[in-house]
Amino acid sequence: MQFLLLTYFEEAEMKRASEAEFEAQVAAYRTYSKMLVEAGVFQSGNALMATERARSIRVRDGAVMATDGPFAETKEQLGGYYLIDCPTLADAERWAAQVPAAFFGTVEVRPIWDY
Repeated sequence: MQFLLLTYFEEAEMKRASEAEFEAQVAAYRTYSKMLVEAGVFQSGNALMATERARSIRVRDGAVMATDGPFAETKEQLGGYYLIDCPTLADAERWAAQVPAAFFGTVEVRPIWDY
């Protein structure tokens, strides 16, 4: 079964990180990604650019509206994802608990609807 592990954290905190702190986070994600690959559960994954680079698209009454960024009232922003394939939700939760973002943000586990 496939699961999407969505990583959320405060972008402002990441922007305040020193170069050494940032590099340590990148190394932690590389290590985690390697673990997923070696376990045979990795499907794909990527980090997302900052929300200030995002655009939101809405269609209302046939009109397309494009606005800057997501405007959800939230403390944490979506920062990346991993798509994994493992037997159960419990397995996916164990993997989610090891994502570096789980230690300073949130990891949402979402089963993929295979229709």
